Amino acid sequence: MTAQFNLAIIGGSGLYSIPGLKDAAEHDIETPFGKPSAPIVTGTLEGQPVAFLARHGIGHHLSPTEVPYRANIYALKSLGAQRILSISACGSLREEFAPGHIVIPDNIYDNTHRRVRSFFGEGLVAHVSAAEPFCADLASQLESAAREAGGVLHRGGSFITIEGPRFSTKAESHTYRAWGMSIIGMTASPEAFLAREAEICYATMAHVTDYDVWHVSEEPVTVEMVIQTLNQNTALAQETIKILARTLKQARDCECEHALASALITQRNAIPAETRKKLDLLVKKYL
Repeated sequence: MTAQFNLAIIGGSGLYSIPGLKDAAEHDIETPFGKPSAPIVTGTLEGQPVAFLARHGIGHHLSPTEVPYRANIYALKSLGAQRILSISACGSLREEFAPGHIVIPDNIYDNTHRRVRSFFGEGLVAHVSAAEPFCADLASQLESAAREAGGVLHRGGSFITIEGPRFSTKAESHTYRAWGMSIIGMTASPEAFLAREAEICYATMAHVTDYDVWHVSEEPVTVEMVIQTLNQNTALAQETIKILARTLKQARDCECEHALASALITQRNAIPAETRKKLDLLVKKYL
């Protein structure tokens, strides 16, 4: 690892940079899984070393399906990232989660179907625990920062990830509500699960931009609607990140950094040398 960053931010729709970042430097990283979405920008924010990655690339040219999730997480891991804060746009599936509000979800339902969801395979099998896919310790610190920033905040709820890039049909939206989902987006999976495999803490600050298409008194979601709300929330996201950087605890108080300790099931002498080399960054402390 070339450095260690206690906080990495993956910016989603509407957040493509971090104002106030000092000593900024770009890192053009090549991983065994290809290049990440964009060069990773590192620097110091509020005295905290941080890294920033634009999930959809410079100019937002990558669709949710096209985002190189494995390369993104691997690249952040290679820089020594300890925690990842994901900034995401989402639709609301609950009346009380209104556009402009912030949600810090505590679980995920993966409804995607075209994405590679794991670093493992090719002769090395790992079954990582994902019952609680978000880091509760990081989520609590994020909650405190967001409340200090002045946002209308909701803690908890299930985040369903759909494939996209289209928005939901009304039938789909009503079904997700019947399932008990709280918010809907397109990028939480497999990002959160890959972060867990990489033993990086992960939490999401989800910005509610719309009521999806289920709400009878609201217009169906459009890109224009999403961008308008995101623009209003950008300052809130930036202020939350600054506060989190300033107040973030140095030591991790969770089990995320040991997620692979009991997950590797393949006998050591059966792991192909090429696969072991490819995943060395993730598994070397256990092998």
